[in-house]
Amino acid sequence: MSAFPCIDIPFDKRHLCWFCGEPCKDRLEYQAESHAPHPALAVPCCAECLKLAKKHTLTSIWDCRVAVKDALMTIYAKHLAIGINWTEEELAESEFSCKVFEGFKKSAWMMYQIARDRINFPGWPIQLEGVELECQLDSTRFEFDGVTYTSLPAAIHYYSQQFCLDPVFFAELIRLVGRQRFNYALRLARIHIAAAKEMKRQVLADVKAELSQ
Repeated sequence: MSAFPCIDIPFDKRHLCWFCGEPCKDRLEYQAESHAPHPALAVPCCAECLKLAKKHTLTSIWDCRVAVKDALMTIYAKHLAIGINWTEEELAESEFSCKVFEGFKKSAWMMYQIARDRINFPGWPIQLEGVELECQLDSTRFEFDGVTYTSLPAAIHYYSQQFCLDPVFFAELIRLVGRQRFNYALRLARIHIAAAKEMKRQVLADVKAELSQ
């Protein structure tokens, strides 16, 4: 018998991965070190998340979960990008004709939804024998355009990768205008994607001056 007690599982989630919500048969046995804020435990886990979690155990099961989410976002970046570049209606009305693109048209939105829902899956509060453990996650999670990122830096990294943006320039724009104006900063970063360093410095100065008025 395993020495790792399994967390309590709600009835409606009894066959779901705690990390991503996919159907699962495996479980991650988390060996807590002395500095961990919780005891050793086991959580239900799909095969993919199990492989990722074993690479990123970190200092707690919650830190491990953040790392798994970030890894999934990297793996399924192309699927998530479908939701950036298309709407469901645009895909349905597109005029793809060849077999390759016709297949994409039929499956693309579903692939996006599956990837998005796995990233967004919140899991459930961890309880051991009815006693809930205090969650160590804080308010660092960031939501934009229907996707919940583990942090604002994770969102910046994702969009920088998708649009080949200067991540330092993009992050500085967000620092100036605030996370609530992420979309505005994203538009500015995309408009000035090929700008020289001098131009980017001028843009930052202009944004700062405008905000100070």
